[in-house]
Parts: sequence; C-alpha cells; structure tokens
Amino acid sequence: MARPLSEAKREAILAAACKLVAEHGTGAPTAKIAREAGLAEGTLFTYFATKDELLNQLYLDLKTDFAKLTVPSYPRDGSVRDRFEHFWNGFIDWGAKHPAKRKALRQLAVSGRITQETRDKSAIAFAEISAMFEQGHRDGVLKDQPQSFIGAVLDAIGTMTLDLIAQEPDRHEHYRKTGFSVFWDGISA
Repeated sequence: MARPLSEAKREAILAAACKLVAEHGTGAPTAKIAREAGLAEGTLFTYFATKDELLNQLYLDLKTDFAKLTVPSYPRDGSVRDRFEHFWNGFIDWGAKHPAKRKALRQLAVSGRITQETRDKSAIAFAEISAMFEQGHRDGVLKDQPQSFIGAVLDAIGTMTLDLIAQEPDRHEHYRKTGFSVFWDGISA
C-alpha cells in the first residue's frame, strides 16, 4: 500500500515554486524548486506529475489566496465605484503583503504554461468581479472598453502603486488611494 502524501511537503513545494517563479520566472528548474523545498527532485514529481501541473496548481493557489482576501467582504450592494475600490484595495493590500506571490502570479499569468481550464477554474472565484464589470458597462458607469483592457490597466497602475509602496511603506494608504483615483478616472465614463 502506498504511503499517503504529506500536505506539508506539498505546501513546501508550492512555497518553493512561488519563491523561485517570482525570482526566475516559469523557467525555474524543478531541481532547484525541490532543493528549496528540502526534497529530492523525484519527490516533487510524486506530488506533481509534471512541471506544468505544478505551475497550474500554483496559479490556482495564488488566485484562491487573493480571492480569500477580497471576495468574502465584497460589498455586493455597493455602487460600481465602491465595489471597484474594494477590489482595488484588496489587490494592493495583498500585493504589498505578499510581494513574491504577486510577482509569481504575474509571471504565471503571462505564461503559456497555464491552461485555459486552470484560468477558467480560477475565474470562478471572481465571478462577482466579472459581473461588476458587466454592470458598469450596462449602467454607463465605465468607458466602453473591453474587460480585458480594464483589467490590464488595473494591473499596470496596481503594479506601479505596489512599486511605490515597496519604496515608501509608510505611504501605503496614500499611494493606494492615489492609485485608485488615477485608475478610476481612467476607466469611468
């Protein structure tokens, strides 16, 4: 009978992968990931059959981690602006608190190694955010731009905001508010 897999080892592999993908991109070698996790490379493949499986699971875990911060307290009955600001604040606070996770997620998001199935699974956690985009367009609150474009603008301004926060952590709140103001002025009708 096969020995049950250790959740602690699985988590160590994912943590090591996160750190190394943040530092080196998706080309980070599995041998280095295993070594960082304190395991033999063969052990890594006991938990994840392929490197792509590992990267896809890491992507899902990072998206889920971010969703846990923003979705439960999401103001469903708030204005589109209030809901966007809530999402923005969660994005900035999560990114500032977990810079390696944020960098790894950015690397994974642009990687061709993340499957559409994985992207679709991760989108489920953000269904209300997608609905907010749609309502904003229907109600004329947002400029007539595709959701993908608005998402890219959010990511670009958010990254700039996070870079400034990293340089001046004591101005976190200032940069978070200023960044949202610039973002909102850019997307609102």
